[in-house]
Amino acid sequence: MHVWYASYGSNLRRDRFLCYLQGGRPPGAARTYPGARDTTLPQGDQPFRLPGSVFFGWSSPTWGGGIAFYDAHGHGVVLARAYLVTWQQFADVAAQEMHREPGRDLDLRHVLAHARHELGPGRYEALHRVGDLDGHPVLTFTTPDATALQRNPPSEAYLAMIGAGLRETHGLTDDEAASYLLACPGMTPAWDEPRVLAVLGSVG
Repeated sequence: MHVWYASYGSNLRRDRFLCYLQGGRPPGAARTYPGARDTTLPQGDQPFRLPGSVFFGWSSPTWGGGIAFYDAHGHGVVLARAYLVTWQQFADVAAQEMHREPGRDLDLRHVLAHARHELGPGRYEALHRVGDLDGHPVLTFTTPDATALQRNPPSEAYLAMIGAGLRETHGLTDDEAASYLLACPGMTPAWDEPRVLAVLGSVG
């Protein structure tokens, strides 16, 4: 069985996402990922948009600042990237997002039938079915309660990774990417347009 994994944070950049499948350490991260049981490349990937919003919160030991979370009840459009992976690869990506060892399967029947399934209280333990694409379900994960997570601005390294992903996936200019990011709760007042543009301009 294949599913589309809709990424909306640093995984917008393909090379960063592949660390979850094949192992490795993304530039600017403090963590090396073990990779998935199945290291096969995604069978496809493409830009995707989903209703809702993105906010930055928590304090990531990997990136040293806030990271992106999806708020399904937010107003707006989320720019994402959908990767076509096996259900087992999706489970291993979710495990690594939760700082757990990959290798345990997820029962996706509930989320496929009801569009949402809370696996636990952890940061990325709420599964969402956010649509269908080419005959396969589109799934993502986020925090179970967007209101309970403290907003926190992202680090420069994390912001650079998302900016590169927005440019790579959706073809945004630096100005467009900066506007999109600055509209996300948690960004201001720590970040302003000149500082965001400086970070985005430094990314190759």
